[in-house]
Amino acid sequence: MNSRLRAFTERFKARRMAYSLGIVATLVVGILIGSVVTGGVRGGSPDSSDAQPLQVPAPQQLSNTFAKIAKQIEPAVVNINTESLPRQRARGERRRAPQAPRDEFHDFFDRFFGGPQGPFGDQPERRERSLGSGVIVDSKGYIITNAHVVEGADRVRVKLMGDPEGFPGHEAKVIGSDRETDIAVIKVEPQGKQFSAAKIGNSDSAQVGDWVLAVGSPFGLDSTVTAGIISAVGRNRLPSAQQFQSFIQTDAAINPGNSGGPLVNMSGEIIGINTAIYTQTFGYQGVGFAMPSNVVADVYNQLIGPEHRVTRGSIGILFSAVRNPAVERVYGSGEGGVVVTQVTPGGPSDKAGLKVGDVITAVNGERVKTGDDLVSKVTRIKPGAAAKVTYMRDRKEQTATVTVADRVKLYGDRLGLVEPGAEPDEVAESRFGVTVGAITPQMRDRLGLDREGGVIVQDVQPGSFAEDIGLQRGIVILEVNRQPVNSEADFRRLETAAKSGQDVVFMIFAPGRTGGTTFLGGVLP
Repeated sequence: MNSRLRAFTERFKARRMAYSLGIVATLVVGILIGSVVTGGVRGGSPDSSDAQPLQVPAPQQLSNTFAKIAKQIEPAVVNINTESLPRQRARGERRRAPQAPRDEFHDFFDRFFGGPQGPFGDQPERRERSLGSGVIVDSKGYIITNAHVVEGADRVRVKLMGDPEGFPGHEAKVIGSDRETDIAVIKVEPQGKQFSAAKIGNSDSAQVGDWVLAVGSPFGLDSTVTAGIISAVGRNRLPSAQQFQSFIQTDAAINPGNSGGPLVNMSGEIIGINTAIYTQTFGYQGVGFAMPSNVVADVYNQLIGPEHRVTRGSIGILFSAVRNPAVERVYGSGEGGVVVTQVTPGGPSDKAGLKVGDVITAVNGERVKTGDDLVSKVTRIKPGAAAKVTYMRDRKEQTATVTVADRVKLYGDRLGLVEPGAEPDEVAESRFGVTVGAITPQMRDRLGLDREGGVIVQDVQPGSFAEDIGLQRGIVILEVNRQPVNSEADFRRLETAAKSGQDVVFMIFAPGRTGGTTFLGGVLP
């Protein structure tokens, strides 16, 4: 028994010693491995002689197309600061009522950054200032900008690139302006030096997807350049667009103060003058509009002429702004053209024998496909010149020689336009500031108007009573102060009878609006 106990005890001791040695060996191996790993991480001096140092490339090795264009155009881009001094309101001069903000298409001046008129009408009790941009196009100091930037300003000052900080700017004078395209020309005296001038490009070559740069002074920050592409061309069906405003659309960032600055292509040429934006927050939302350079050049050339005004021809007809293929097929050849909806009595077309229902297909041999096409061709013809008008009547092609008239003299009473130098009684004033036209059966069907009578709003004069109360193109006026309006003559009679200080209420039909019929009104200034 004792021998067995001793044998068990010796075996237990031997095994315990083996276990202890195993544990110690494991710890030693673990420590050695940890030391090796730690030494590999923290210690040593590895050879890096084969590593190549990083080289920063020279500036000219980088893509610098935008930079080259910016350096080329920036010296010609100016900051424009206008100032309107407080003045007593002339007797009978109306004070513009506050206007409700529109959801779409705010122009820079009235709706964006205040301008001489401010967002809520003129405020003669304080000095008013505004900021805008412009671009020098003649080394003698001639500058193109927007008409709304300098409209109503008593003082216009221009800051050039390189002018010292705090310098108020060079005095400039307004050469002329054209409200219908929102283009103006101003001039800074060179004072013995030549200015850097930008080059005008051909906007007809602009295509959707082309790269463009917008240059100007947004928020008063001089020489700001933004890049984008042309996202659309020929934008003219906008709520606040006038008849002669057909824009280039771009997603280059355009902000308050860019108005009047250039939109340039990749050759550094001006293809547009930045004019307006589409916004719902009064900020940049990726959609801006520029007046095409071809239109700008034509307006500029007339404004620097002896009369400093833009003359546009007219043949004395009206037509629907909305194309209707069915109407064109029934009245014309089915291949386009413009259906005459009204002929102005005693006007050029009336004298030449054109009638309602005729379809004008060409002017001086140039094909006419749309109303905008017709307006573009006719307005370029000098008043007094003869134009050969080709038209379809009863599906037979005919021609007439029409003597083109001055649009202002022909329609000044409707448009609220007064020819420069004309006496007040030479051109009647439009009390409401709205142009209306007759509604054809086809238009009535297209509008969904299920009652007789009414006239359609064709144009609204900026800053007018009609604009103040919210009348827009395309709205149908059914009644004025509870009196039915069945024709343009009815409308003019009621307009003439209206007196300042009187409530004027329009019953209207607005296509697409819930309920259709509603009322707009206010106190006539």
